[in-house]
Amino acid sequence: MSLIGQYATLPVVNIMDFGVYLDAGELGEVLLPKKYCKEDYQIDDQIDVFIYLDSDDLPIATTHKPKATVGQFAYLEVTDAGRFGAFLDWGLAKDVLVPFAEQHKPLEVGQSYLVYLYIDDIDHRITASSKIDKFLEEDGTKKFKANQKVDLIIANTTDLGIKAIVNHSHWGLIHKSDIFDRLSFGQSKTGFIKQVRPDGKINLSFDGGQVSRDRNAQLVINFLNKNNGFAPFHDKSDPKVISRVFGISKAAFKKAIGGLYKSGDLKIEKNGITLINKKSEI
Repeated sequence: MSLIGQYATLPVVNIMDFGVYLDAGELGEVLLPKKYCKEDYQIDDQIDVFIYLDSDDLPIATTHKPKATVGQFAYLEVTDAGRFGAFLDWGLAKDVLVPFAEQHKPLEVGQSYLVYLYIDDIDHRITASSKIDKFLEEDGTKKFKANQKVDLIIANTTDLGIKAIVNHSHWGLIHKSDIFDRLSFGQSKTGFIKQVRPDGKINLSFDGGQVSRDRNAQLVINFLNKNNGFAPFHDKSDPKVISRVFGISKAAFKKAIGGLYKSGDLKIEKNGITLINKKSEI
């Protein structure tokens, strides 16, 4: 795989007044300019760098970290627009281009957009595209397992909830019942695989497994403590009422009270649930 657009640890092979040259394999010797040299390097010293192309389209190294690498999605601001397309600030001295053909709609200066970074097949430059769907995989979701921790980028809203990009490779959905905090477009979050459905689609959550169950149970305990140990809700209650009162789905509520019932913390009656022993935490 090409080192262009990626991080690498490379050895020093030549030392000059204006910087040091690193052995980048097939790319040959790549310059790390002096302004990025934080110490007096010696031959064979290993340096962690990012490789990209300079204004002359030659490989160059930097110790600065971009906002994304090739093969990743990122939420980037448009800094300029010209006859070739729009330019985005991705954290390095040279902005990255989004050609007109790769814009899902005209990109405006000062606005930020979710884009994908890739190597253009023709000129081999690092390029961005806001046509993100074509870079996401539809197959291969079975590799994800329930409660697996994943990296998420918040994308857009639907009638069911919020779509997010999972590990820079797949679409996933966070259902409304699993959203408890305000989310913003382009935000990076850590999440969990809640379920890979039979049709291959991914459901997500922000809490995994026992953590989620414990939190939901704590919500029930807190409500009971504030209401003299009783709540007029049970497994037959209206899902909309459960969601409005507790902020969780009815399924999550049933699991929470079921766990508390098994642990002897509450009893379930026809008219509601009753706390057996008042407690602040589970």
